[in-house]
Amino acid sequence: MKKLLVLCLIGLLFTRTNAQQKKIWNETEEEKTERMAWWTEARFGMFIHWGLYAQPARHEWVKKRERISDQDYQKYFEMFNPDLFNPTEWAKKAKAAGMKYAVITTKHHEGFCMFDSKQTDYDIMNTPYGKDILKEWVDAFRAEGLGIGFYYSIIDWHHPEFTIDSRHPQSAKSKEEYNELNKDRDMGIYRQYMKNQVEELLTNYGKVDILWLDFSYPGEFGKDKDDWGSVELLKMVRKLQPGILVNDRLDLKDYQGGWDFTTPEQFKVDKWPEENGVRIPWETCQTFSGSWGYHRDENTWKDNKQLLTLLIESVSKGGNVLLNVGPTARGMFDYRADERLEGMGEWMKFNSRAIYGCTQAPDVLQTPANSLLTYNPKTNRLYVHLLDYPLQNFVMPGFADKVKYAQFLHDGSEIKVGKRHGAWGKDELDAKALNLILPVNKPNVEIPVIELFLND
Repeated sequence: MKKLLVLCLIGLLFTRTNAQQKKIWNETEEEKTERMAWWTEARFGMFIHWGLYAQPARHEWVKKRERISDQDYQKYFEMFNPDLFNPTEWAKKAKAAGMKYAVITTKHHEGFCMFDSKQTDYDIMNTPYGKDILKEWVDAFRAEGLGIGFYYSIIDWHHPEFTIDSRHPQSAKSKEEYNELNKDRDMGIYRQYMKNQVEELLTNYGKVDILWLDFSYPGEFGKDKDDWGSVELLKMVRKLQPGILVNDRLDLKDYQGGWDFTTPEQFKVDKWPEENGVRIPWETCQTFSGSWGYHRDENTWKDNKQLLTLLIESVSKGGNVLLNVGPTARGMFDYRADERLEGMGEWMKFNSRAIYGCTQAPDVLQTPANSLLTYNPKTNRLYVHLLDYPLQNFVMPGFADKVKYAQFLHDGSEIKVGKRHGAWGKDELDAKALNLILPVNKPNVEIPVIELFLND
């Protein structure tokens, strides 16, 4: 009996100790919701992938894809001079598109730093440009009232102590080959370097709203939270900037405070993502085309309706969209990106009320065919996004007693409610259905939105 009691006490102690180890900081769900409220309200942000890879202009992973050596990649560092960079223009374009925040790459996997770092000479200060691009960018975007986010790659293909792995340009095929390649490398030195750089980013640029860390890849010839020192890194982040939002790519999904939102990349989710049956904050990061960095010859660009549908559908499932721009080596947005941003901005100018502060509609409401629903719980208004414009009668099953007023959002014009009659004048409408009588001609809007004022 005593032996059993001792074993139970040991087990309890282990459980408590383990639980303590699985915690980054103390924060209630209510406190987290409040901390993230601005981001949840915003719904739409700009991602910016910019680095030396803009010069080869054939994908941001070009160094890995083409197995380019440090020596051959050095020319891009020695030539980098984005002389047309105007961060104020960038910020105004983001704002005009309806975006509320932006996240820029301070360092991508190539290891080049777009900021003034005391940890390395491989930064923007030692290129022909010679100025702190990140500071210029931060000042311009803050001036436009946009939230500020820093992407930082925990991967580094340039640092001499970063151990070569499956993602590295020098990746090998066997454990023996990796052992030989890494015999003189010390990942511990790189961990400290990385931690020091994150500290610089969170100390030298004022308040930072988002830290977007990328990315952990556990498994054979990969790296996990222990390789990165993720726990200590994130504890430092939380201490330096308690209000910051952090994504979920440090391999800390099972730690309290180890992440704030999940990040499905380049695909649309089937439903609101969950953890243990509970809906969680999420943001999909997406490109206009098939590349994050500037890719001169990449032509699979999404059109305006596809991008708007992506945004609407994400909000309809309780999520955000972080839409990427890959600037050129001279510091300009690709003309195709400008066209898409302008198109989205034109729609958002009249329909942003159906995006900001909106979320998934209550489960009891049925989504009509060929449409998407977003809902603002504060105003109790429902937004019907017409993906395929109907012919006069728009039937909403189950809505007969739920709506007190209907209008088009883009111009505030009333939409009448009436009976729908079929052949021979017989009323074919279900008694619980609502029929909205729409004009024959589709409004001059890419995706028309109906605003429904719901009964209390």
